[in-house]
Amino acid sequence: VQLQASGGGLVQPGGSLRLSCAASGITLDEYAIGWFRQAPGKEHEGVSCISSSDSSTYYADSVKGRFTISRDNAKNTVFLQMNSLKPEDTAIYYCTTDLSVSCESAMTFKYGSWGQGTQVTVSS
Repeated sequence: VQLQASGGGLVQPGGSLRLSCAASGITLDEYAIGWFRQAPGKEHEGVSCISSSDSSTYYADSVKGRFTISRDNAKNTVFLQMNSLKPEDTAIYYCTTDLSVSCESAMTFKYGSWGQGTQVTVSS
């Protein structure tokens, strides 16, 4: 299953963006959905996740207090609200799922491929 991320762009430090994650053929609220990012020359990094079972959330320490993950089940979409953006948040952002219900699984799964990502650039 590959999900499509959108909503990226160029923003100044301290600015905000809201990323969207959409899918066709599956109902996102049945699965844990994770957000990852990959900066140039670096490995994919787990950023945030929302579980299916109880909608509990996970955030990497680097984004806690600045990013918020949420679902809109009517739109079959997961959002990542990113506030107080920093230059080090610059990366391609991807959303994904391993079709489990828990973030512990979704954030540790060894993904072999990534769907369409969205570029986030934080620069003045």
